[in-house]
Amino acid sequence: MAARERLRRSRRTKIVATLGPASSTPEMIQRLFVTGADVFRLNFSHGDHADHAERMAMIREAEVKYRRPIGVLADVQGPKLRVGRFSGGGVFLKPGQDFRLDLNPTPGDGQRATLPHPEIIAAAQAGATLLLDDGKLRLQVVRKGPDYLETVVAVGGRLTDRKGVNVPDIVLPIPALTAKDRADLAFALEIGCDFIGLSFVQRPEDVQEARDLVQGRAWIISKLEKPQALDRLDEIIALSDAVMVARGDLGVELPPEAVPIAQKRIVRRARQMGKPVIVATQMLESMITAPTPTRAEASDVATAVYDGADAVMLSAETAAGQYPLEAVAIMDRIIDRVEQDGGWRENMDRTRPEAEHATSDAICHAAAEVAQTIEAPAIAALTQSARTALRISRQRPVAPILGLTPSEEVARRLALAWGVHAVVSPPAHSMTEAVGQALLLARRDGFLEFDQSVVVVAGVPFGQAGATNALRVATLTRERRPDPEDAG
Repeated sequence: MAARERLRRSRRTKIVATLGPASSTPEMIQRLFVTGADVFRLNFSHGDHADHAERMAMIREAEVKYRRPIGVLADVQGPKLRVGRFSGGGVFLKPGQDFRLDLNPTPGDGQRATLPHPEIIAAAQAGATLLLDDGKLRLQVVRKGPDYLETVVAVGGRLTDRKGVNVPDIVLPIPALTAKDRADLAFALEIGCDFIGLSFVQRPEDVQEARDLVQGRAWIISKLEKPQALDRLDEIIALSDAVMVARGDLGVELPPEAVPIAQKRIVRRARQMGKPVIVATQMLESMITAPTPTRAEASDVATAVYDGADAVMLSAETAAGQYPLEAVAIMDRIIDRVEQDGGWRENMDRTRPEAEHATSDAICHAAAEVAQTIEAPAIAALTQSARTALRISRQRPVAPILGLTPSEEVARRLALAWGVHAVVSPPAHSMTEAVGQALLLARRDGFLEFDQSVVVVAGVPFGQAGATNALRVATLTRERRPDPEDAG
C-alpha cells in the first residue's frame, strides 16, 4: 500500500523519459519511475533489438513491483536523408560557390557530393532550399538534371561524411516507414510496446500505412516534424491516436520564430480533437551536462503545461545525460508548480472545448462540470477502449480522473493521458457494480475519504466499447469498506 500511495502523482501533465546508456539498469528505471516518469521511450534510432528487449523487461519488472501501469513508446527512426562520404572526410563550403549534388557514388570533394536519394532530385525545383547538418549549411537549387542538382551555397561551413539533409520546401514521395522501420515496428509489437512513434509524417497516408500494419495492437503517435504535415494537420491528427510536437527537425525546417506558433497550434488542435499531445525535444537540454536547467528551459516546460499538453518529454537528458534523475525531478517540480497557479487553472477552463453533438461527449462534458460543482475529489471513468477517459481528459477537469479498465493494455496507454490515474479493475456487469468498484478503488488509491462523493461515468450495456451514456454521483459510506482483496 505504501508504494501505491507514494506513486500517486499530484500533477496532471505526464512525463515521457527516454532510456539509453545512462538509464538502462533495473535500479535506474525504477528510480526514474518513482521520481516521476510515466511513460518510457525506446529510441529505435539507437541500439539493437536485444537492447530494447532488455529495457522492456526492466520496465515490466518495475510495473510489477509498484503495481502501476507504465506506458512504453517505441520511436521508429523514419527515413533518414544524408549526403554521401568525402574523399578527405569533409569539405568547407563557402557562401556563393557552386556545389553539385548527384547520384554518383564516388566520394565527394569541394565541387560535388553524393546525394543517394533520387526522390529528392526528382522532386526538387529551381529555388528549393536544402538544409545540411541540422540546418547549419543552406544550399539553393538553381537547376536540375536527371541525376543531379546544381546548387549555390547560401550559408556555408564544414560539411562532413553522412550529414543529414532536410528539404523544407518539398513533399517527398517516400513512405514514412523504411524497411528498417517495418522490422523495428514488428519487433516493438512483439515485445508489447504500447505506442509506436511514427517519424517524419508528411501526409495522412503515412499514418494510414502504419495503422494498417499495427492493426490496433498499439497506439500510433504521429511525430510532427515536417512543415508539410502542418498543411494537413487536422487530417493527420484525426488518423492518429496521439501526436508529438517534435521540435528537433521541425526547428530545422521552420524559421525559429515559427516553431512556438506551430507548437501552440498543434497542442490546441490535438486537445480540441481529443487526442493526447506530447511536447518534445531540448526541453531541459542543458541538463545533459549540468545538474540544473536554465531559466529559459524551465519556462519552456512551463509554457507547454500552460498550453494544456498531455505530456512533456525528455530525450538525451535521461538517455545519455549525466543527471537523468535530476532532469525528471525538476520537470516534475516545474509541472507541479505551474498546476498550482490560478492562471493555469483559468486557462484550462477558458480553453475547454465545447461538447460535440454526441451522447458520449455530452456525458463526459457534464462529468467535469458536476465534479467541479460538488467539489468531488475524483471522476471515475469505466472504459473498455480508453475513449471515455480520453473524452473526460479533453475537458481538463479540476478533479483527477480514475481510468478504470479491465484491460492492462488500455491502462498502460492511459499512462500518457492528461490527468488520468489508470487502474486495472475487474469488468463490471451493472451500474451498481460499477459504482461499488469506483468507490472502493478511489478509496484504495487515496482519492476518496468516507462521506465524500465521486462522479462515475460508464456505458450501458456494460462491455460494449464506445457506449458512454450514464453518469452517477455516489458517496462512500462507512458501510462500503474496501475489501483487502481489492487492494491487490
